[in-house]
Amino acid sequence: MKQDKRKLFLEILPSIIAIFIGLLCGWYVMFVTNPVDSWGGIWTIIKGAFNAGRGSVGQLFYTAAPIVLTGMAVGFSIKTGLFNIGASGQFTVGAFAAILVGCKATALPAGIHCAAAILAGMAAGALWGFISGALKAYFGVNEIISGIMLNYTGMLLVNLLIKTFVYDSVFNRSADVAEGAQLSSGFTESFLPGSHLNLAFVFAVAAVIIIKIILDRTTLGYELKITGKNRFAGVYAGIDDKKSIILAMIISGALAGLGGALMYLCDFGDHIVVVEEVLPQGFSGISVALLGMCDPIGIIISGLFISYITVGGNYLQLYSFTPEVVKMIIAIIVFCGALVLPIREIINSRMSKKSKEEEAEE
Repeated sequence: MKQDKRKLFLEILPSIIAIFIGLLCGWYVMFVTNPVDSWGGIWTIIKGAFNAGRGSVGQLFYTAAPIVLTGMAVGFSIKTGLFNIGASGQFTVGAFAAILVGCKATALPAGIHCAAAILAGMAAGALWGFISGALKAYFGVNEIISGIMLNYTGMLLVNLLIKTFVYDSVFNRSADVAEGAQLSSGFTESFLPGSHLNLAFVFAVAAVIIIKIILDRTTLGYELKITGKNRFAGVYAGIDDKKSIILAMIISGALAGLGGALMYLCDFGDHIVVVEEVLPQGFSGISVALLGMCDPIGIIISGLFISYITVGGNYLQLYSFTPEVVKMIIAIIVFCGALVLPIREIINSRMSKKSKEEEAEE
């Protein structure tokens, strides 16, 4: 038991150190630019979602849902030996597919309409993931290169499709989804009345739990992880490596597409603005995955943390700072976390060696 607690502590220690360094650097930057307001600024970030009562708490869970799912998309791909940097593109096409169904399929009953929009988002994200997977499996195209290209392809394609099918010319954005496709619920609203809380975070957590079960408890998860660790060993064991690569990218893409669907099936004003830039939630997912050590539970916690300080960053303008300070803090946290990881591996190796020596003595 003592050994398990020590191992758990060592697992989370890199993230704790990285968070501390990130916050310290963020405070220092604010101190250099505005010493008087620097303490108020860092305290605003630390207060996070508690700066404006239950409204901002609801915003915490709403903001966390898509980045938890894009984080799981990236984390799942890493677990299977790939790196899905194309989560932004998958997120974007998934968001558009969900909006399209949410705007056009108004003849469907409310619950079915919402479910259809969610499934459309997942299918679109899965299709975008399939393209990267197929290019990797059959033509040896690195998934990072194809993912970057598909991010911009997805962005430009969605801009075109929005203007063609679901365009609000007054605000230069996607149209409002129908009420029957929205994720709002009297059940969730009863927890935090007047906030942005809806069912999105519930779906996100459920999806992460399902992925954890697939990875840890199923033959499919075992095959995907084996192929990811050593493709040739997987082939030797009779596993179809091409199928595993494609399937891993399909699942990863579906998770990112689900994130896009959950973000935009809401009733409080989020829309895809028609501008030529990739939606940032996919790249935030990389931060979430790395900070959470690519573990499903760790990804939920890191997604909530990043969402927490992001919501806090929205109030930095009260102290003459911009919300971009939080982005810098997140970047430093991820960078420091990556630097601390080798130290953790050395400590784990020594602990394992010591444990074997103790067993041998017994």
